[in-house]
Amino acid sequence: MIHTFKNNGINIVMDINSGAIHVVDDIAYDLINICDEKKIYEDGKAETGRKERLIEEGKKACPGVPAEKIEQAAKEIEELVEAEALFTLDAYEERVIDFSKRPNVVKALCLHIAHDCNLACKYCFAEEGKYHGQATELMSLEVGKAALDFLVKNSGVRRNLEVDFFGGEPLLNFGVVKEIVAYGRELEKTHNKKFRFTLTTNGVLLNEEVKEFANREMDNVVLSIDGRKEVHDKMRPFPSGAPSHDLILPKFKDLAESRGQQRYYVRGTFTHNNLDFSEDVLHLADEGFKQISVEPVVAKDTESYAIKKEDLPKLFEEYDKLAAEMAKRIGKENNFNFFHFMIDLEGGPCVYKRLSGCGSGTEYLAVTPKGELYPCHQFVGNEEFLMGDVFTGVKNEALRDRFKRCNVYAKETCKDCFARFYCSGGCSANSYNFNGDILSSYEIGCELQKKRIECAIMLKAAEAAATA
Repeated sequence: MIHTFKNNGINIVMDINSGAIHVVDDIAYDLINICDEKKIYEDGKAETGRKERLIEEGKKACPGVPAEKIEQAAKEIEELVEAEALFTLDAYEERVIDFSKRPNVVKALCLHIAHDCNLACKYCFAEEGKYHGQATELMSLEVGKAALDFLVKNSGVRRNLEVDFFGGEPLLNFGVVKEIVAYGRELEKTHNKKFRFTLTTNGVLLNEEVKEFANREMDNVVLSIDGRKEVHDKMRPFPSGAPSHDLILPKFKDLAESRGQQRYYVRGTFTHNNLDFSEDVLHLADEGFKQISVEPVVAKDTESYAIKKEDLPKLFEEYDKLAAEMAKRIGKENNFNFFHFMIDLEGGPCVYKRLSGCGSGTEYLAVTPKGELYPCHQFVGNEEFLMGDVFTGVKNEALRDRFKRCNVYAKETCKDCFARFYCSGGCSANSYNFNGDILSSYEIGCELQKKRIECAIMLKAAEAAATA
């Protein structure tokens, strides 16, 4: 299986099953597409006569191209097929069977430190931090300790563990955050574990004490800001309706600088109200941020701010525009990283991670202030997905097994998709929320993800050309 596309003047060919990426000239690009259309190398073999057939088809399709150029391009294509870097066959589907029987190892927790928030973001899936509850809930130190104990107990031989302090707004319960981290550092000494703590905050309560603590203890900090002032304030006001942008921006800039522009990112959400979201990304970059994520809102069509199918062409243009601008900034002081364009073509995740994604419901769980366990933060509050608690462990083993089966081969829409080994089947919560099935797919999310992957690969090609 291959996928071909053109972006920013670069011809790119992806060999899906091997992971090989090729930047080619126009002739090779056209011939490879002929190979795909005519199924010349459908079985991944370069057998006698196939190159000659390709040359013949190429001459018919490209009558103005000199024969020697077509022959040379066909020779190079044949060599790539022989090297198993083009038209390779899928070697992974059968391995999924064994993968679904893997041991139950938990490696990451999302701790809902506070089911409360000091902002009233209009698109908040957590209902202003309360997750379908009626009252404010703050996690106690007892629950926090039990959560870390649960993680250590269920992590097997894995040494590196991840814990994200989440909300609502976790700084509303900052004292407990500090105590949980201190407890985790003690567990490291006695259990040969290493905790990687992260903090997600809207910045309202960010101050010097929090900054000093975060810089000492947090491996990563996620700072919520939507971009331009008018965009941010429209969707992320205080409960009174007052704006929040001007309060948090200088705090975020200070924190980013204090961390050497590393181990953080500013994370925004774009909606139907700002389909020109590339302007928000570039605004944040021009404010000096080097690590940026601005992501599409996920909301029902009934919401005025929801992304709709008819918005997709405009959003594709915006991703292309953003990628082209980033290509211009390669090697310059004003360059920056965009989270959704970051891709590792040489190392990257192991094959099992490529097949199954984030590990929600199995390797990754969310913990409520009461200590309840859910597959991830987006399922919290939906009793159908209650898995157990940190005191007694996972009790709903059938649910855990359902999540174990989440992989690109279990989803019909993923089987023939070029992006399957990059998105790993997408978000289970989005699939459920839109289609009632964790083994389904969220169509709008899929289309945007495919465009982001293309842009990310183009940028890799542009970086390689810039350093050649």
